[in-house]
Amino acid sequence: MIETTAMAYVNMYGVLGTLENLCALDSEAQAILATLKKPVSLCFSVKNGPCCTFHFSREGCRMTEGDGGCTCKMSFSSPEAFNALIDSSKPGLPTKNPIQVLAFLLGPFTKLTNRLNDVLRPSEEAMQDRAFFEESTTLTLYTIAGAISALANHDSISKISADYTVDGDISLGIKDTAYITLRVKDKHFTTVKQRCEAPRAIMEFADLDLAAGLFAGKVSTINEMCKGTIHLRGMISMLDNVNRILDRVSVYLG
Repeated sequence: MIETTAMAYVNMYGVLGTLENLCALDSEAQAILATLKKPVSLCFSVKNGPCCTFHFSREGCRMTEGDGGCTCKMSFSSPEAFNALIDSSKPGLPTKNPIQVLAFLLGPFTKLTNRLNDVLRPSEEAMQDRAFFEESTTLTLYTIAGAISALANHDSISKISADYTVDGDISLGIKDTAYITLRVKDKHFTTVKQRCEAPRAIMEFADLDLAAGLFAGKVSTINEMCKGTIHLRGMISMLDNVNRILDRVSVYLG
């Protein structure tokens, strides 16, 4: 079962959070940013849910927690209302600089999220292009990593696993491609989109093709672990708990 509030955090930190990486890696997203006349910092504030600001400029996108530094804000009456923005493009209520909110939301922001959707939910034909395949797989890793922390902190089932996870950093990555740090402190998970310097546990996929197969559910995790193509090291109990949360990620992200 999907919990609405947890879904709102997945949408904020997992889905929209990947805009940071899309703008860094994708040429079409960079072309959209190049049309900006000035930086825009758009805050999404959800009652009884997440609040984050996305800072857009010609140089890229950066996400921060809270509404600090926002130039415009859109508020949502509930997690359900925010999820409707992601699922069916239903906007919330502009509560700061409404003209800028609507102009940016209906223009560059929609173009960026449409591109993000194309990359994260690609057609089989698009995935035949190797460069696109690599970008899509890499960005999916970032989305999953954001969703892991969102669910560990807010999904009732995932929180059971989080409660049994000891403090420390977990390195999650695709060899020679992209790495994420899952930071655990007092049962709270934080996703840091940087390579871990001193991991207490490591989960590394051998290559992009393996990662893509795992993300699409086309490859057996157990089989690949037996073959050694999924490299596990360190505090294995931490990785066991992350794997249980990953099962929930697949439910939420479909």
